[in-house]
Amino acid sequence: MLTWPSPYIPQLPGRGLPVRVRDSSTDQLVVAAAGTDATLYVCGITPYDATHMGHAATYVAFDILGRAWRDAGYRVRYASNVTDVDDPLLERAALLGVDWRDLAAEQTLLYAEDMTALAVIPPDVYCGVVEVIPAVVEAVEVLLAAGAAYRVATPEALGDPGLGDVYADLTADVDFGAVAGLDDDTMRALSAERGGDPERPGKRAPLDPLLWRRERVGEPAWDGGSLGRGRPGWHIECAVIARDALGLPFDVEGGGSDLLFPHHEMSTSHARLLDQGHGARVHLHTGMVGLDGYKMSKSRGNLVLVSQLRAQGVDPMAVRLALLAHRYRDDWDWTDAGLHAAQVRLERWRSAVSGNGGPDATGTLAAVRAALADDLDTPTALVAIDAWADLSLAGTAVPFEGAPGVIGRTLDALLGIRL
Repeated sequence: MLTWPSPYIPQLPGRGLPVRVRDSSTDQLVVAAAGTDATLYVCGITPYDATHMGHAATYVAFDILGRAWRDAGYRVRYASNVTDVDDPLLERAALLGVDWRDLAAEQTLLYAEDMTALAVIPPDVYCGVVEVIPAVVEAVEVLLAAGAAYRVATPEALGDPGLGDVYADLTADVDFGAVAGLDDDTMRALSAERGGDPERPGKRAPLDPLLWRRERVGEPAWDGGSLGRGRPGWHIECAVIARDALGLPFDVEGGGSDLLFPHHEMSTSHARLLDQGHGARVHLHTGMVGLDGYKMSKSRGNLVLVSQLRAQGVDPMAVRLALLAHRYRDDWDWTDAGLHAAQVRLERWRSAVSGNGGPDATGTLAAVRAALADDLDTPTALVAIDAWADLSLAGTAVPFEGAPGVIGRTLDALLGIRL
């Protein structure tokens, strides 16, 4: 799958600091990448109703992590996916009366346009699920052979009646539950709410997740070899893409907080069983973005779309700045007032860097770097730029030639804000 164009990232004097983040599994601050290389997997969109502010907040947050890593001298490898075949996509396509493939292609393109406008650095590896089905089939066959998966009779499936849907046997993973740290009742409730089927007859345990869904009438399906024709379950796709793109273990697995369970719990479990105990070292999650007091979601329909704002003439840099005004892991509400404040801030910064000279930018660059190293604290980074802009516009500081350029490059390289 083709990704979007990468923005130019200017060089800054000096070097950034190692980034510490709050691991969702332990609630402890940890170094996000300990070596000279940094690897990141962020779960991508299911391509319908893209790109709402919840999406945008997540991908901008992980873009900040990648920028801070690069500034600290790491070699970054970033992978992501598009879940371009899944029940919600098929249901939306049927509701709209369009081919699911056309809907997926349209929304994936729109998402790429939005990411380009928001100056998000694209993944190095960017895969649709339909591109990796042979690798998924191979992985499921490995789990079956190891006794870590089993078949459930599926009379409604087409083809060989001896083949059923395939489920992971979670008892094979002694570390299952370590990612989210939830009790059984909570996991069962969230599984039912977020795409699982805990009440399905024939499963060995309610939480066991689907690995391979056999073909049904009217559903898309692919050759599954010994599995029979069908399509992947949700969690195994990310485990396989991350493994093949980054190797195991990798540094950070990320996404919205609603993916902590079941998606990241299950995909990590699959990865451990496929690679003798290895998955992501750190799990990192962004908060939920709401509108009018409710989580912004496709099912509720309370969406603010990046593409709609762009069509209205809103500067994408103001949209990005509105997102950065909030700490990545906090829940918050999108408001017109917040967007307006970002637009005012953006124009003020543009005025502040418009001269040839300005206040010394050395301390400001250091403050932005320190803020990002401290669990991606973008609100504090913005305040540091505000302080420099106040001095610049007041005209009372000793002017340093080239200081506005340093500030402009700091914003561009570290925060993705192009003035």
